[in-house]
Amino acid sequence: MPTSDQRAQLAQSDHEIFLALKGEEARQRAGLELIPSENYAFPEVLTLLGSAFTNKYSEGYPGRRYYGGQEHTDRIETLARDRAKALFRAEHANVQPLSGSPMNQAVYLGLLEPGDTILAMDLSHGGHLTHGAPVSHMGRLFNFVRYKTDPSTGAIDFDQLRAVARQTRPKLVVCGYSSYPRDYDYADFRRVADEVGALTMADVSHIGGLIAANVMRNPLDAGFDFMTTTTHKSLRGPRGGLILCKEKFAKKIDASVFPGLQGGPHMNQVAAAAVTFRLAALPAFRAYAEAVLGNAKALAEALLARRVRLVTGGTDNHLLVIDTVQSFGIDGAVAQEVLDRVGLTTNKQVIPDDPNPPMRPSGIRLGTPAPTARGMGEAEMAEIGAIIAEALAANGDHAAEESLAARTRALTSRFPVPGL
Repeated sequence: MPTSDQRAQLAQSDHEIFLALKGEEARQRAGLELIPSENYAFPEVLTLLGSAFTNKYSEGYPGRRYYGGQEHTDRIETLARDRAKALFRAEHANVQPLSGSPMNQAVYLGLLEPGDTILAMDLSHGGHLTHGAPVSHMGRLFNFVRYKTDPSTGAIDFDQLRAVARQTRPKLVVCGYSSYPRDYDYADFRRVADEVGALTMADVSHIGGLIAANVMRNPLDAGFDFMTTTTHKSLRGPRGGLILCKEKFAKKIDASVFPGLQGGPHMNQVAAAAVTFRLAALPAFRAYAEAVLGNAKALAEALLARRVRLVTGGTDNHLLVIDTVQSFGIDGAVAQEVLDRVGLTTNKQVIPDDPNPPMRPSGIRLGTPAPTARGMGEAEMAEIGAIIAEALAANGDHAAEESLAARTRALTSRFPVPGL
């Protein structure tokens, strides 16, 4: 965090930006982040992101830089790589990707040829934009084919997945999700990939922290070739990407990241990732991760008790998806706006085979990493579930929303935001 002198300097030099900063701090304190991909970074992360490492250009890799003055940057990147490998039981780690999108692109571009077939989860069924959505550049460069969930259960339909794999013979099988509320048995994906001679990649950006804490399955333990994860979200680190892979793919991955896809890494981000990996290896982080899962189940139970329809009927991980159309007769965009007014930040979300367009989908997505980082537990999840259900049922009732917003403020006032 900036020192008081630095804040005073910003207030004097650019008052408009300073006011926006103050406003965002106030919003985070008074409200509650329930978007599952958002979290509160460790205070040490905020310190390093604003550190002297911001000033240093470090194109290349440790011991093989293009510029001088790299003794400290080499040290932090080596520490980050070693800590990431130990944390995730990986043979090789690349900590330079600037975010999740280039992280995944580096795997595709480093191992495949344009036009190659990739099997990945359908976006509306819980996949991610970077898994070859037609609007993405990767979706235009490679031939992505889709697997979906079973409409009756919401679980991945492995019979359909296997049939698609046999028919299309993909070069790469990708698993991972942004709105699928269940865990995977990665061995199932590995068996399908082995059957058709494909490489395996798991994008665990949402649950990277839960895997690091050993409270959810690790794809590398199932013999996956590649695992990618962002370093924020459930890891509570800086915004960035991490690629973990088998040693035999190390040179191709490193060359794909640099010079193939991007130039110099952001060394303040690398330093912040290094300290994140150390903190994620401590017992306190495992306790945090266990609480994230317990809180997600408690929130799901609170909503189900109010007859709210959840996609897949519950959750095995940190997130859940509400079908707001069936539950409350409103689309996800309206639901998001209602919850904003009562101090709960969520995001509108498509549901499997959603008949509505992406900007007015049929659901919203919730997650528990951020409230758990503030110290909230299952009792608070029960109150949050009640506020959500009452707010969405009272859509447009100004007096009810004012009362619910006061309940949110009363809740958040007891749990400070880490680092603010």
